[in-house]
Amino acid sequence: MRTHFKVPAGKTAMTLARSFTTAALVFTTACATTSQVKPADAEAPSPRPVPVATAEVPSAPAASQDSEDSGPHALFLSALAAFDAGDYDRARKGFEQVVQTSPQSLNAQFNLGLIAERQGRLADAQAAYEKVLAKEPGHQPSLLNLGRLYRVQEKFAEAIRLYEGALAAPGHAHDVALLNNLTVAYRLAGQFAKAEATARRVLARSKDNPEAYKNLALVYYDQGQYRLAELVSANARKLAENDPGVYNNLGMIYLKLNERPRALAQFQKAVSINDKFAPGYLNIGAMSLAYRDYAGAERAFARAVELDPTSYESHLYYAFALDGQKGSDAKRGLAAGEAFEKVLAMRPGHPEAVCGAGWAYAADRAGWQKALDYLERCKTLQATPPQDRQMIDAKVQGIQAMLKSGQPQPAAAEAKKEGAQGTDSSLLDKVSDEAARQEGAPTEEALPADEAASAEPGPSQEAPAASPGNPAGAPSPAP
Repeated sequence: MRTHFKVPAGKTAMTLARSFTTAALVFTTACATTSQVKPADAEAPSPRPVPVATAEVPSAPAASQDSEDSGPHALFLSALAAFDAGDYDRARKGFEQVVQTSPQSLNAQFNLGLIAERQGRLADAQAAYEKVLAKEPGHQPSLLNLGRLYRVQEKFAEAIRLYEGALAAPGHAHDVALLNNLTVAYRLAGQFAKAEATARRVLARSKDNPEAYKNLALVYYDQGQYRLAELVSANARKLAENDPGVYNNLGMIYLKLNERPRALAQFQKAVSINDKFAPGYLNIGAMSLAYRDYAGAERAFARAVELDPTSYESHLYYAFALDGQKGSDAKRGLAAGEAFEKVLAMRPGHPEAVCGAGWAYAADRAGWQKALDYLERCKTLQATPPQDRQMIDAKVQGIQAMLKSGQPQPAAAEAKKEGAQGTDSSLLDKVSDEAARQEGAPTEEALPADEAASAEPGPSQEAPAASPGNPAGAPSPAP
């Protein structure tokens, strides 16, 4: 489903762009999805949940004596070590060498896709997974990761075709990971009846599958059946009490029920269970932002950015948190402008990032030239109403006059006044769908060397998709 940012009554589009809390806040739910995972208010938010999938960290097989010092196997192990150390450029070069010398190494090709994802090169990641599937159509990690990429790009029909095609292959009709991801895709596409039927299809054969319960709860959640969603989530919690996604989803439900203290407690529980659970930090940050606790929001969103640097939403809300502090420190405005520009690198022309960058850079003389450019761009946006265009004209004229006369930047009080406008907690009702599109994400860990990369043939060590009940691992989007 596409995200539609609604402007609260009494707020103009421009005001939203200039007030951190006024941008579409990010409540993301974590729901169950399948396999290996990668990778407030006045009214409760209506989020698009994000599930959490997890994958066990594979250990590379021991190298044979013949391949210990050289050859594709040694190259693979070296690249895998670089990946584990976070040196993705060196890992990429290593896996590329493996693919050149051993084109049949599916895991090396898959890992190139995973690295591309982590570096934000989604087109390259998609191409890498498609190359694996061209050689091995049933390669589950590639199926799951590619499907998630389709969902992130709102290509829900393509994701559905991918999962349905994989399930149609002989012997895969009851593949739990694929079925859970298909549930997510159906839900995001608004096909709730099919989503519910698919989740129940999993439960019919595996009644203790927490991922299926999480997905089913989100199906009800999306349809406004919050108490039923709470009941189903309770079943998931009984089966996977250490799954942060369960508590995150409960937090989203309580927000809808206007039980904010309980919601916050659930989000905090989620990150206490797994301090690498990005959706939890996003939701905590969104609640902090709504209450103008900009320092707290900054900490939460900074952690979310660190955990998932490819999420444009994490960067967007981080920018709003910084922007909220420019009244006391104009340099924060510059930092906010830079964060907005990172959003634009991922989502060119994003209205809130364009306008946000303009007002953020306007806080400090060092950013005035950029402010002029972004404000002029903001003024031309269709969503910018006439009264906000007048405000932009006044701001631009003021900056130009000060640049010409050499006057200092506006007083902190003026910047603070600008930043504080429109910070209405009712914006907590605005929730982004981005995280939800990543639900049921695929493998987040690099796969170990397979026999194709080894000098001596041996059994394949490919890591299987994460089982539904496994709470460990990175968060995956939820249906």
